[in-house]
Amino acid sequence: MRHQKQRGKLSRDSAHRKALLMNLSKSVIEHGRIKTTEAKAKALRPELEALITLAKRGDLAARRQALSALGQDKYAVHRLFAEVAPRYAGRPGGYTRIMKLSERRSDATQMVLIELV
Repeated sequence: MRHQKQRGKLSRDSAHRKALLMNLSKSVIEHGRIKTTEAKAKALRPELEALITLAKRGDLAARRQALSALGQDKYAVHRLFAEVAPRYAGRPGGYTRIMKLSERRSDATQMVLIELV
């Protein structure tokens, strides 16, 4: 039974879902905000907030965990630790914001903008 399982499957198998969330996380870290669907943004938010909390720790073990989560992308990890995490040093959580946009024209899917606060 799936009682109290919060994470959505996003119509993908586990490897595809993991790759999707990894790429979305890297894009938000690199650009600061991305436009995506509401379901993907809601699945991305806990992953991204956990990465930022990890980066606030700042030690070597945290850096290695972030490297593993971001697919060995050293640029994204450096940016996460050097630029993103220090901005939220005094903030206990809530690093992202999801703002609704208009629906996508082709299939009427709710589009959102997920950004770092």
